[in-house]
Amino acid sequence: MSKSDVYLLAIESSCDDTAAAVLHNDKVLSNVVARQSIHEEYGGVVPELASRAHQQNIVPVIDVALKKANIDKSQLKAIAFTQGPGLMGSLLVGTSFAKSLSLALNVPLIAVNHMHAHILAHFIDEEGFDKPEFPFLALTISGGHTQIVKVNSFFDMEIIGETTDDAVGEAFDKSAKILGLPYPGGPLIDQLAKEGNPKRFTFTKPKVEGLNFSFSGLKTQILYFVQKNVKENPNFIEENKADVCASIQNIIIEILMEKLKLAVAETGINQIAIGGGVSANSGIRTTLKNAESKYGWKTFIPKFEYTTDNAAMIGIVGYYNYLENRFNDASIVSKARIEF
Repeated sequence: MSKSDVYLLAIESSCDDTAAAVLHNDKVLSNVVARQSIHEEYGGVVPELASRAHQQNIVPVIDVALKKANIDKSQLKAIAFTQGPGLMGSLLVGTSFAKSLSLALNVPLIAVNHMHAHILAHFIDEEGFDKPEFPFLALTISGGHTQIVKVNSFFDMEIIGETTDDAVGEAFDKSAKILGLPYPGGPLIDQLAKEGNPKRFTFTKPKVEGLNFSFSGLKTQILYFVQKNVKENPNFIEENKADVCASIQNIIIEILMEKLKLAVAETGINQIAIGGGVSANSGIRTTLKNAESKYGWKTFIPKFEYTTDNAAMIGIVGYYNYLENRFNDASIVSKARIEF
């Protein structure tokens, strides 16, 4: 089997989704995700419960991924897995399984940075989706990260802006919690925002120098705004829910776009790709698509299933590492925090 005929298994277990994918070169044959609903009861991910669920899910998820891809594990040429960043207990489950399978099959092991994977998901061979050309700017937006990254090549990336406190996904989820919406609240804000007036309520943009972000002040501002209005009118949230959600989403999109415009001006790069769980937000996707005609940018929006945590994105990074013989040995360890 040549390097142009590679079957690769990828494993993702950084948070609360257990995922496995099989790729044939840069094409996804299967992409299976087992979601954990138990965390909804607690209003957020409980690390101990997440790692236990991963232990229960990992074998059946990998089994289904192989069956859907219609291949036998003996055909695999490498095992890629998420090394970090993420929840340590969750990462350890995926790492241990990947090491064991790599050893059993005598195939190379490839450790993948989860954030690199969100960016390089754009290089999955998917009909109807273009691949960016190097160099390009990536906006990675998730529950744990908000970054602008200058991507020079598959293995050369530089963070040129990031959040100084909370991530954008946290701003969405905490705002939803303030409004009494269940966890995870970000998608619900997006849904309600479609029915509301984004200009109805005004919030102040935080003043942060350069390409960095800050969302903690905005969260506090939203909390005080809701508390003040509820005090005056106990039915305020119910009567204005769609408009409040639309206004919150609008200010977050304005903050992101303002920094992106600055990054384009500073770097001279007008190819923009988004990635991470929050890139599933319809308002952000529409605004970025409109930027093509508005600012002359070329924008890249991933297929919906590659936005939230999934193993296909781990697999594509694994594939490009495989082509360059960038392998790891069994001494590789999981890292809750990892250098970019």
